[in-house]
Amino acid sequence: MAVTSGTPSQQIFDTATRSLRPFEPLREGHVSIYLCGATPQSHPHIGHLRSGVAFDIVRRWFIAQGYDVAFVRNVTDIDDKILTKAAENNRPWWEWVSTHERAFTRAYDTLGVLPPSVEPRATGHVTQMVDYMRRLIDRGVAYAAEGSVYFDVDAWVRAEGSDYGSLSGNRVEEMEQGEPDNRGKRGAHDFALWKAAKPGEPSWPTPWGDGRPGWHLECSAMSTWYLGPEFDIHGGGLDLQFPHHENEQAQSHAAGDGFARFWMHNHWVTMAGAKMSKSLGNVLSIDAMLEAVRPVELRYYLGSAHYRSVLEYSPEALSEAAAGYRRIEDFVARAGTPEPSTWTDGFAAALFDDFGVPRALAEIHNAVREGNKALAQGDAGAAREIAAGVRAMAAVLGVDPGEWADEASTRGAAEAALDVLVRAELERRAEARAAKDWAVADEVRDRLAAAGIEVTDTPDGPQWALNTAGEKGV
Repeated sequence: MAVTSGTPSQQIFDTATRSLRPFEPLREGHVSIYLCGATPQSHPHIGHLRSGVAFDIVRRWFIAQGYDVAFVRNVTDIDDKILTKAAENNRPWWEWVSTHERAFTRAYDTLGVLPPSVEPRATGHVTQMVDYMRRLIDRGVAYAAEGSVYFDVDAWVRAEGSDYGSLSGNRVEEMEQGEPDNRGKRGAHDFALWKAAKPGEPSWPTPWGDGRPGWHLECSAMSTWYLGPEFDIHGGGLDLQFPHHENEQAQSHAAGDGFARFWMHNHWVTMAGAKMSKSLGNVLSIDAMLEAVRPVELRYYLGSAHYRSVLEYSPEALSEAAAGYRRIEDFVARAGTPEPSTWTDGFAAALFDDFGVPRALAEIHNAVREGNKALAQGDAGAAREIAAGVRAMAAVLGVDPGEWADEASTRGAAEAALDVLVRAELERRAEARAAKDWAVADEVRDRLAAAGIEVTDTPDGPQWALNTAGEKGV
C-alpha cells in the first residue's frame, strides 16, 4: 500500500514535547530512524528485546505504507561495564563484546526483527567523534583536560538557543551524570565526550590525548554520519532518556545540528513492578523463554502492549499471549493460508495513532472471530478473504503465521536431519561402550561437544540437545 494524499496523518508521541504530533518525514517518501541498540556486556534478556521488537513494528508499518526506511541501530562496543565484565572473567574485552554481540544478533533474528540498514559500532567511528569534538571545542561548549574532553554544560545552558533539560524534564541543578572519573572537570554537571587512557584499557589517538569514547558522543557522531545532521526519529528505552539522550541532544544542538525531529521511548519489561535488569537479579533470558514458548509467540508477547506502556511479566501473561497467537495461526491454517491482501481501516487507524498495537491486535482478533464464523457456516471463500487480511495485518506486526510457518518448516527439516546424524553417532558411542572401547566412546562424545551438542545419559537412553548457553570458555 503506497502513501497517498488521502492517507490519514501519522501521529507520534514526541517525548521532547510530551505531546502527540503529526509526523511528516524530513524527505518525502523517506523515513530516517536511529535506535540506540545493545551494549553487549552479557547475554540478552526479554527486557533488551522489547525495544528491538517495538521499533521493528514502527519500521514495518512505515515500510508497509511504501516508505523507504533508513534504520540505524548502533552497538556500544566499548564501555565501562564491558571492560569490567571482561576483566572479571579474564577475557579480552574485544572477545567478550563480540561474543555477546553475536548473542544479541541471534536473539533479534530468532524473534524476526529485521536487520538494520546499518549497525555501526562505536570503535569504528573514532574519526567522526574527533570531528564532532573539534566542532564543540571551536564553539566554546567543550574543553580538553588531562587527556579527556568534556562537554561544558554551564556554557551550553548560557548559550542562545540552549534547551538543556528539555528532553528529560530535569532541572540542571538536580542532574547527576553518574561519571565517577572527574579528572580535570570544570563543573560537576559536565560529562565526558572522550575519556583519557588508563593502564590496561584500550585507547585510540586524538589531538587531545589517547583514550576511548564517552557514551553519549558515539551516538551523535554515528547517527549524523549515516542519517545527516537532522533526521526523523530517535528511539530507545525509557531508561536512556537521561542522561544518555539528554546529553546526545545537548551536544548535537550545541554543535549546530538539528538532530532528531521526534523522540520515541519504549517502556520497560517489569517483574513485580521493578524494571528488569541484571543488577536486580530478575532477568529472564531469551533461551529460557524459548523453552516455554515458540519464537513467534515470544515476539507476539513482547509486542502486544503499547510501546509506551509497562509490560509486566508473568508466566500467565506469556501463556495467554501464546494462546492468543495460536488462535490467529489456527484460523489462517484452517482457511488455507491464502496470500496476504490488505489491512482494515480500523487496523490502520490504530497504528496511525502512535502505533497503537493493542487496538491493532483487537482488530486482528475481531477478524479471526468473523473468519471462524464463516468457516462454521461453510463459507470457505469469505473465510479465505478474511484470512488474507489477517495475514496482511499480522505481517505489519511481524507475526504473520504464513511466514513463520515457512520458517518453522525449514527449521524442522534441518532439526530432523541433524537428529538422524546425531543418533547415528550415539549408536556408535553405545556400541563402543558395550565393547569397553572407551577411546572411541570418548572420541564420539568430544566430537559432539565440539559441535555444540550436549548428550545426557538417562534411564531411557542418551538424549541430546544443542547448547545455546554461549560459547565455551566465556
